[in-house]
Amino acid sequence: MLRTHPSKSVSFQDGKNKHELYTDYLICNSGFATATGLSAMMDGDISHDQMTRFLSSKAFASKDLWGQVKATVRQIEQEDGCLIFDDTIQEKAWTDENEIMCWHFDHCKGRSVKGINLLNALYHSGEVSIPVAFEVVRKPHQFSDVKTRKVKRASEVTKNELMREMIATCVANAIKFRYVLTDSWFASKENFEFILKNGKHFISALKDNRLVALTEEDKKEGRFVRISQLELADQQAVRGWLKGFQQEVLLTRRVFTNKDGSIGLLNLVCSDLACNGGQVATIYQKRWKVEEFHKSLKSNAGLAKSPTRTVTTQNNHVFMSIYAVFKLECLKIKHKANHFALRTKLFIKANQMAYAELQKLKAA
Repeated sequence: MLRTHPSKSVSFQDGKNKHELYTDYLICNSGFATATGLSAMMDGDISHDQMTRFLSSKAFASKDLWGQVKATVRQIEQEDGCLIFDDTIQEKAWTDENEIMCWHFDHCKGRSVKGINLLNALYHSGEVSIPVAFEVVRKPHQFSDVKTRKVKRASEVTKNELMREMIATCVANAIKFRYVLTDSWFASKENFEFILKNGKHFISALKDNRLVALTEEDKKEGRFVRISQLELADQQAVRGWLKGFQQEVLLTRRVFTNKDGSIGLLNLVCSDLACNGGQVATIYQKRWKVEEFHKSLKSNAGLAKSPTRTVTTQNNHVFMSIYAVFKLECLKIKHKANHFALRTKLFIKANQMAYAELQKLKAA
């Protein structure tokens, strides 16, 4: 059975595991998460002020998450596990701006949106996906844009740098994994070199304009072509080189039909030359697990449903939402039901109890 209770090393004032209580509240709650609402759910056993002080007491970070999930990771990890990276933005258009609640470029929408930008590392092994590290993108520096004269914000580190730090932490934590999976936004030479330096392999999507060479002679002579120009069938793989990257790699392509009937292409690169195209495609398909994680984070763990206003409380609400999804993942394995089915079961039970109480009130 997967372990879902907190580490014994974690303690909270008044002897209460408030983070367990708060994350249970996020899973059970369908509206905005408030300290008042949590207190009411507990019939006043814990006060509004106690929860507010807890959320403001310290900033929970990635190391705190690892402290909670470590024992479960140790139960399910395998040598061929995958470490999946992706970021997501929770839009909060009307919330006051600060260093984490600010404007970020959303590459899915092709424009900047206001909200919290979160970079996650999801460990996937077998049928289990566990968040093992996270970083909230911070932009503490303000400056005036010369062209627009608008005040903008800047980060001290890039998301690519954050990802490399997170990989280093996962390696230091001795998590067993063979592959790092990313989308094309993290397919930089620096990231690839860093992954190989740490004894791991990468599988990543590539943009259509990425330049490649299929022979060592072409590479030496600088004869590179766009990867989109290669004539590759679905899951066909060829060896080659990326421009500016010295290591020989495996290049392959997925060909699929979109809902509108159009043909879609996904170019992939893999550093593990022992793989074939089908194996690369199968492994990379696991990257979809981080999309499912983000969907559950927003739909089942109340990521957006917090009225918190300070940097610390906003950061801690994000941490609690991530931990809540971890708890749902453990329940998924135990009860063989996905996150959404589990929440539906809770809501049906709540409706049944509310209906029974209503009948009592009507009969009184």
